[in-house]
Amino acid sequence: MADTAKHTLLERVFAASSTEESRKLYNEWAVTYDKDMTEHEFTAPRLVAEAVTRGLKLNHMRNPQESLSNTTIADAGCGTGLVGVEMAKLGAKNIDGLDISQGMLDVASKTGAYRNVKTTDLTSRLPFADGTYDVVTCCGTFTHGHLGPEPLEEFLRVIKIGGIVVATILESHWQEAGFDMAVERLAKEGKAKVVENECREYRKDAGGGRILVLRKTSGASGERKKFSTLSLGS
Repeated sequence: MADTAKHTLLERVFAASSTEESRKLYNEWAVTYDKDMTEHEFTAPRLVAEAVTRGLKLNHMRNPQESLSNTTIADAGCGTGLVGVEMAKLGAKNIDGLDISQGMLDVASKTGAYRNVKTTDLTSRLPFADGTYDVVTCCGTFTHGHLGPEPLEEFLRVIKIGGIVVATILESHWQEAGFDMAVERLAKEGKAKVVENECREYRKDAGGGRILVLRKTSGASGERKKFSTLSLGS
């Protein structure tokens, strides 16, 4: 019965039809989420953290932790903090967790990985000025019953020029929700460069998903903030 209920909750989350429904479901799931996702062999948080280091070109550095400690990161849809924990292992210290579920944020705050957590609706304009962060991560949120590609442009707005967005996108959601066209448009408009876009297996029986890394190449009118930690190159 427990296993059936668990899968039913996952299905209910994917079938959510409103922001409020998602909020309630994740509040309900918060206490057992980490355990349940471990059983689903959910490796996306680690893959996202690794993609951040690649996107920032830290792999060649002798001590990547030193640079990551100064990098400002918004973890959008942070849930219980799985990405924050993986980023903290790599030396990140300035991570803000954003999620619609206060129950999830309560768990995330206890990890010690976040400097702040904030209840945030990712379908709306984010409460940050242009160029606030160096990195936005978004893991497990671009999927059925959750978000389409619309927040990508908002994520780009709140990072500095040269900063990166690192996101997972369920493969079955990629074309169905129009992510392919949205990413192509952002690149054609000169707003972002696609650094990575590859399909990986990161949850058991999920059919794979994209690890997408976008680098911001232009900003809002008048924006002059640049990435604060290191030169990212081309």
